[in-house]
Amino acid sequence: MSNVSVDAKESAQTDKQPQDNTRRRFLTVATSVVGGVGVVGAAVPFVASWNPSAKAKAAGADVEVDISAIEPGQLIRVMWRSKPVWIVRRTPETLEALSKHEDKLKDPNSEAEQQPAFAQNKYRSLKEEYLVLVGICTHLGCSPQFLKNGAFEEIVEGVPEGFFCPCHGSKFDMAGRVFQNVPAPLNLVVPPYQFVDDNTIIIGSEAEVA
Repeated sequence: MSNVSVDAKESAQTDKQPQDNTRRRFLTVATSVVGGVGVVGAAVPFVASWNPSAKAKAAGADVEVDISAIEPGQLIRVMWRSKPVWIVRRTPETLEALSKHEDKLKDPNSEAEQQPAFAQNKYRSLKEEYLVLVGICTHLGCSPQFLKNGAFEEIVEGVPEGFFCPCHGSKFDMAGRVFQNVPAPLNLVVPPYQFVDDNTIIIGSEAEVA
């Protein structure tokens, strides 16, 4: 009986060895395949990052804006290069007020080299009536609030309209010029833009000088 038992055990072990070998080969191959997939999975995003996406290409494109429906005193917002851009139709009263508080401004004549040459004046615009600004504070990148109808006078005495940054208290007038004694070091940025006609602005490029 003992011999039969021993033979049975040896036979069982002999029958089991091919199965174990097969299983080991399967696990080895499976592990290699999984590892290979992991390497490919890690490589795909990296390789893909070499080519700009369609969204990234679109982010740098010019933006055409119809301004025909903007009412006097109204501000509209558009996106350009993932940044908010404001277009404000200023009233005659707003334009007249720009010269009355220049002594309170850091850079009233826009002498800092941060804007197109056409914006180096008190209006900071191609056409006096329309103000075009990047709506991002030049301090730490918050977006200021547009305060009008006398609300800005609570921030700056004698100035009825302007932009106030709630993050750290920077203040800008209706030309985007920064007031003194605030954290923001520079005026709000004027992006490159041009008028196609009286009702259309293209933000992102300037008209070629003849």
